[in-house]
Amino acid sequence: MEAELTFTQFERMSEKYPDRVAIIFLGEKFTYARLQNLIGRFAASLNRLGVKKGDKVVLYLSNSVQWVISFFGIQKIGAVAVPIAPIYTSFEIEYMSNDSGAETIICLDTNFGYVKEIFRKTGLKRVIVTNLVDLLPFWKRAVGYLFDKVPKGTIKKDESVHFFKDLIKQTPEKLDVEIDPWKDLSYILYTGGTTGFPKGVPGNHAGMTSYVRDVMEEVAGGYIEEGNDTYIAINPLFHIMALGLFTAIGLNYGNTTVVMPMPQTDAILSAIQKFKVRWFLGVPALYRMILENDRLNQYDLSSLKYCYCGGDVLPVEVSRRWKELFHIPIHQVYGSTEVGHITYTRLNREPDAMSIGLPLKSRKCKIVDPDTLEPVPAGEIGELLVTSDYTIKKYWNKPEETNRSYVTLNGEIYYRMGDYVRQDENGEIRYVERSADIIKHKGYRVSASEVEAVLQDHPTIVGACVVGVPDAKVGERIKAMVVLKEDARGVDSSELQKWCRERLAPYKIPQYIEFRDMLPKSKVGKLLRREIRDEERRRTSKDKK
Repeated sequence: MEAELTFTQFERMSEKYPDRVAIIFLGEKFTYARLQNLIGRFAASLNRLGVKKGDKVVLYLSNSVQWVISFFGIQKIGAVAVPIAPIYTSFEIEYMSNDSGAETIICLDTNFGYVKEIFRKTGLKRVIVTNLVDLLPFWKRAVGYLFDKVPKGTIKKDESVHFFKDLIKQTPEKLDVEIDPWKDLSYILYTGGTTGFPKGVPGNHAGMTSYVRDVMEEVAGGYIEEGNDTYIAINPLFHIMALGLFTAIGLNYGNTTVVMPMPQTDAILSAIQKFKVRWFLGVPALYRMILENDRLNQYDLSSLKYCYCGGDVLPVEVSRRWKELFHIPIHQVYGSTEVGHITYTRLNREPDAMSIGLPLKSRKCKIVDPDTLEPVPAGEIGELLVTSDYTIKKYWNKPEETNRSYVTLNGEIYYRMGDYVRQDENGEIRYVERSADIIKHKGYRVSASEVEAVLQDHPTIVGACVVGVPDAKVGERIKAMVVLKEDARGVDSSELQKWCRERLAPYKIPQYIEFRDMLPKSKVGKLLRREIRDEERRRTSKDKK
């Protein structure tokens, strides 16, 4: 398979379907020609500001047309996108800005305060600020502000601050940048770390385009209508799952994507009805929210044909209810930040709720004994290892984390998924259990170690253990067990949650905090998280009875 740049296929579609709508955002339509022009203008402006090939640019935005323009504009000049969650706190963006070595950050005006708070503690040189409605017509912006429907932040202007809407007004210029899809980075994405700090995952252009092309050929091929189909992007684009599907189903096929700034159920249902959406991606919690919406019968969702779910295990009950109500199944996608998209259930067969599908051709999977790394017999349960000729097999500036998560087998470097699976007689991989270190909450992967590290920074805490408690609605709720110093006084769960709230994104905050005298540890002092997790599961099962 020939490696390509992340934007090559999009540019082909822009030439082929210039007048086709590429993006619908807050009701405004952006054709392929217009989107390509805006990307060119923004890329040229970044170049004029001094952003060069290889420079890191933090994307601190929610889903928006500005996100798309920024991501591809960064790629066009050979720079490296560092997409992060728009709900991250100053504590988190300071760490990621410093760790990635970023000199530029693009943010919403509502997050500008966080950026200014950490600006001088990092290597950042410039801030590009935008508002969600910046690219909407004047009358729409005016109505939004008049009725106080548009969140707006206060901007303190100085020589380091630039406005997105000004940069896209500048004349595009021809950029003569040579980009090697194998050697040059496309992005650095951050994922939870076992040492308490998020890990940067560097991705080259070849790595991303390899699985995107697999999805186009092996999954969507024969079902998608090139240049005449519609996809809805609800999941955050800073996540590998959402970014990959948006590229594969939307831009790379010349189709229309409805970009949703936030997952509000009624807005999603209205958009599906209005724009006749056929392709849909969600996490289990989103599917459940839709099924439980009191106004669901008021919307015509008959256009939906192909629904995919990822980010967490799809409950059988949710799968069954969806099929009964809409007469179409929910298919599954499985992957990770480190190796991209790995498996898909195929559209030519009825999906099994516990199957995560067949591996894509550019991804090689092994199921092994987690202790010996020897392959398990066919049909037996083992840990999933994945490799690809196209991916970078290391973390950014984290050699110890790399050694912990990657292994060499027969001359090939595999990533340890930490998930336990088995492969059936049809070659489909069936999910069994996840690693105890990763909590799946509302489709997000939350590192137990990261939350523990933040708790243990509190001056009154000497020990902390964080686990996931099974919950039908959100997958798992986050529970923390803490041990306080002997002289600690007046510390309660609300204070500790406030401490976490100031340092972690909202989805990482423990919903429950339990105080204990001690935590179980092995003879060498290692925290026995699995023991506590099993204890919580037994308690949950008992409560249900």
